[in-house]
Amino acid sequence: MKRRQLIRYAKVALFASLGTGFVSQFQSSQAQTDRTLSVRWLGHTSFLFTGDGRQILVNPFRTLGCTANYRRPNVKAELVLASSRLLDEGAVEGLPGNPKLLLEPGIYPISSNFQIQAIRTDHDRLGGRRFGDNLAWKWTQAGVNILHLGGAAAPLTLEQKILMGRPDILLVPVGGGVKAYAPEEAKAVVQALSPKLVIPTHYRTQAAAGNACDLVPLDAFLSLMKETPIQRDQDDSIVITPAGLQSGTRYSGVELSVLDLP
Repeated sequence: MKRRQLIRYAKVALFASLGTGFVSQFQSSQAQTDRTLSVRWLGHTSFLFTGDGRQILVNPFRTLGCTANYRRPNVKAELVLASSRLLDEGAVEGLPGNPKLLLEPGIYPISSNFQIQAIRTDHDRLGGRRFGDNLAWKWTQAGVNILHLGGAAAPLTLEQKILMGRPDILLVPVGGGVKAYAPEEAKAVVQALSPKLVIPTHYRTQAAAGNACDLVPLDAFLSLMKETPIQRDQDDSIVITPAGLQSGTRYSGVELSVLDLP
């Protein structure tokens, strides 16, 4: 497909700028601190996190099935985190530069004051017997606690909930299929972890190739979250500050919506 068409698909489902009426509040919060986190959506469960002088890429994918018409996320990053070795979450070959690749569960001390934790979960509802392990990634960047659940499908155990804690930002798969949470399961996880901000991932968009994609659209999840403020706008990235999260600043999105939780 032409590049212009691929860009259009990338713009359909991006989350982004602040909702009308909250801009002045956000700017005020931003003035109080130089710590900002930029979160850029690259398609499916892939995101680029920029802040504190670091660029962290999560779940680069290959373009097939549900990601067929996205551009492959070949962006430069210091660290690359892969939730699995499957092609929609762990296509790490050919990335620019020489990033450090993290592919296994455990705690990674990247520097004296920065670490990343990979928490193992099941990638399917059969104890991982079909698709193996999924890694949920947890770290703090620019003062914001981030939890990216990758392609989790099984209910979280008590031990996993304790390890995950209460994140500021929760990235949770919501599109269902055989290896990720269905909308109802995703809502239960949101309620269990009680994050301040939710970013839905892993759902069907126009980038999917016909019947090769078993995901449902985002609206199936959003319809279950009607009690949560949901705002929509068009862009591919959002800037978050710790002060903004504490003050109740609301962030927004189009198909990949950001849900602002109390």
